[in-house]
Amino acid sequence: MTDLRPLPLSGIRVLDFGHIVAGPFCVRLLADLGADVVKVETSTRQGRTGARRNRPRSGGGTSGRTPHLAQINRNRRSIDLNLKTDQGRDVALKLIATADVLVENFSSGVMDRLGLGYDALAKINPRLVYTSMSAFGHTGPRQGWTGMNVTLQACSGLMLATGEAGDPPIGISNSWNDYIGGLHAAVAIVGALGKRRETGKGCYLDVSQFECSVATVGSLLLASAVSGKPPARHGSRSTAIAPQGCYRCAGADQWCAISVESDEQWHSLLAALGGPATQLRALDLATAADRLRHHDAIDSAINVWTATLSPAEVEQRLKSLGIPAAAMRRGPDLTEVAAWRKLLLPLEGAGGSDLKVVGLPFSLRGSAPIAATEAPRVGATGRQALRDWLDLDEQAIAELLPETAS
Repeated sequence: MTDLRPLPLSGIRVLDFGHIVAGPFCVRLLADLGADVVKVETSTRQGRTGARRNRPRSGGGTSGRTPHLAQINRNRRSIDLNLKTDQGRDVALKLIATADVLVENFSSGVMDRLGLGYDALAKINPRLVYTSMSAFGHTGPRQGWTGMNVTLQACSGLMLATGEAGDPPIGISNSWNDYIGGLHAAVAIVGALGKRRETGKGCYLDVSQFECSVATVGSLLLASAVSGKPPARHGSRSTAIAPQGCYRCAGADQWCAISVESDEQWHSLLAALGGPATQLRALDLATAADRLRHHDAIDSAINVWTATLSPAEVEQRLKSLGIPAAAMRRGPDLTEVAAWRKLLLPLEGAGGSDLKVVGLPFSLRGSAPIAATEAPRVGATGRQALRDWLDLDEQAIAELLPETAS
């Protein structure tokens, strides 16, 4: 059997000061890739730190912790430090001196006020890749502004690029902006670590979560700059191909998405529609441009056909003809689909639960398998972290963490 290589970030030490979603998600990506992560959090503010805010709970087996916490905060150790005290800051500085990466997503200026800003820490550890993920960055006229997922989507214009014409502004739920910000930050960190191999020096990464949102609508921004008009809202439709949309199927709130990319697929769809296609005979639908002009009429015919079939039947029939189609999935159906390529990972240490979490959406051939370990209670693994990172004995650890039982 061929020996497996370590995960790509094995041996990289990451100090996680993240909270809520953006910072913890960024660090989770690094941890899944093998980084050794220690999370700095405090038992005095669990309501806001470390993605430990109140979220929907699972049916059981997670020791009272939430699926959200299990997904975002896995694969790391936790140390309980109050950074507003000299003792808490001193321990943090000792960890920082041996870290490769630091991630924080506090509002601009918070880490500086704690004495933990980049300029101060670079003197302690010049190899440190220091990553800040504030709402609007640490420079510019909005650097002092705070932000949340919905406000960042509004400011970036994303809310007017979704939905149908005439709809009020519509945001993307499930902390979209936090995940996009975390993803961009993780890519920046990996790039900075690569550069450090050449220079031997760390750097400061100033990630604006607002700009991460703008980056997702870059083409719309450029189009608006050229036309002088805000971007049109097309719902599920495309501006280049037709038909495309999500169509109602038989049953309550059942849907299937269909996207026709070519003239060949269009003719196959017409054959599949059968009788409903007759209402389109008087229209010139030879090209994508023609079909875009008559999209409403085409949608009407498709809806007549799909209303008689289940989403799975529509999907199966069109897939057999080479037409992209997908039944809308939810709940258990989505879990089944996510298991197709083993995207779901068993959560180790989950107290006998069969809870599974979403892994990385790519495979690393030849590398050790990615695992998922349950997020610890606040401070539960702090002593272990000090032993491993600082090579301290139990007496020295007790002096640094006198109130920590773990």
